[in-house]
Amino acid sequence: MMKGSMSTDLGIITVSPDVIAKYAGSVAIECFGIVGMAAVNVKDGLVHLLKRESLTRGIKVGISDENILTLNFHVIVSYGVNILSVSDNLMSNVKYKVEEFTGMKVGKINIFVEGVRVID
Repeated sequence: MMKGSMSTDLGIITVSPDVIAKYAGSVAIECFGIVGMAAVNVKDGLVHLLKRESLTRGIKVGISDENILTLNFHVIVSYGVNILSVSDNLMSNVKYKVEEFTGMKVGKINIFVEGVRVID
């Protein structure tokens, strides 16, 4: 997996994709309508809601040679919300906050809605 690197006057800064995924996941679950990140079990096809400490399993981060990020989110949304609105909100929040946090450009955000949950 490629790491993001930036050159400064004092040296090189390298950011691990796991760090970006953890930050992006914490931003995402704060968004309205998002219940949490999802993991799909390949063997039986079941979708599992991930606990807060394993958010990174629901997010894949790609970093190009030009330090442009591609983020893939596997999410579970709240029942009754407008999925397009929730997705737009998630994309704009994550794009803004991840770019501020890393100093890298977010080129693409893909959202895979893996399930719907009724919130008690």
